[in-house]
Amino acid sequence: MIEAKNVSKSFGDILAVDNVSVTIREGSVFGMIGTNGAGKSTFLRMAAGVFRPDNGTITLDDMPVYENPAAKQEFFYISDDQYFFANTTPKELMRYYSVVYPKFNKNRMRKMLAQFDLDEKRKVATFSKGMKKQLSVICGICAGTKYLFCDETFDGLDPVMRQAVKSIFAQEIEERGLTPVIASHNLRELEDICDHVGLLHRGGVLLSRELEDMKVNIHKVQCAFKADSNIEEVLQSIDVVKKEIRGSLYTITARGNADDIRNQIQTANPIFMELLPLSLEEIFISETEVAGYDIKKLIF
Repeated sequence: MIEAKNVSKSFGDILAVDNVSVTIREGSVFGMIGTNGAGKSTFLRMAAGVFRPDNGTITLDDMPVYENPAAKQEFFYISDDQYFFANTTPKELMRYYSVVYPKFNKNRMRKMLAQFDLDEKRKVATFSKGMKKQLSVICGICAGTKYLFCDETFDGLDPVMRQAVKSIFAQEIEERGLTPVIASHNLRELEDICDHVGLLHRGGVLLSRELEDMKVNIHKVQCAFKADSNIEEVLQSIDVVKKEIRGSLYTITARGNADDIRNQIQTANPIFMELLPLSLEEIFISETEVAGYDIKKLIF
């Protein structure tokens, strides 16, 4: 289990992570989403022991991470802007990581390099961005660690490779209880694979909960009413996150139990009403708008 308690990190006058507390359970897929500059990458770097928190603590299986080789053997970190040794090859990386990670599986890496059509003797500097991402994922899987930290890992991968990586993650989770922690802007990708989502905004955590619970407790309703309806009065009894009106058509995003929301709106005698599922992207937009990150302010 990874546990962050009241973690903060600043760079000069910039507060990158502000009093964040998060618990990441073993065997789950934890997705970190957030606005630009929300602190996702900084949090991952603190979890990986690259940065020391200014305040608070981050522990991995009850071990402090920073400057702790025993803790660092339990995770593999794939950064957004990947670094490789000058003139290195996958074969040389294999040799290096087998020293750093006791459970590193060389035979499996050779097989995966062949499956992904990556030449183990070719210099990594000549690889494309997508090929470098594939190589990083292969190294992370073959390291045999309990945790895999991924910062924008799907960025640069084509659709076939993205699906292949997600399938590999699913297999590793099932077979050996791998715990991926994935920071990404690609919410559609996270929606396919994540069990738990943490939403960061301006360095803090807006919410952290199971993805299914998140979807169960927020709903979008499309409905139409006659001109003399009391819908505005009815909406005061509902926890409305967002409301759009086009003529007689209302599109309402509200928190709460679906049946309760439906029953309340029914009291206004709608001409028609339909509950629609929200995607993770829509939930993200709704929650960040409440926090003041409104797309309309950016466009108009």
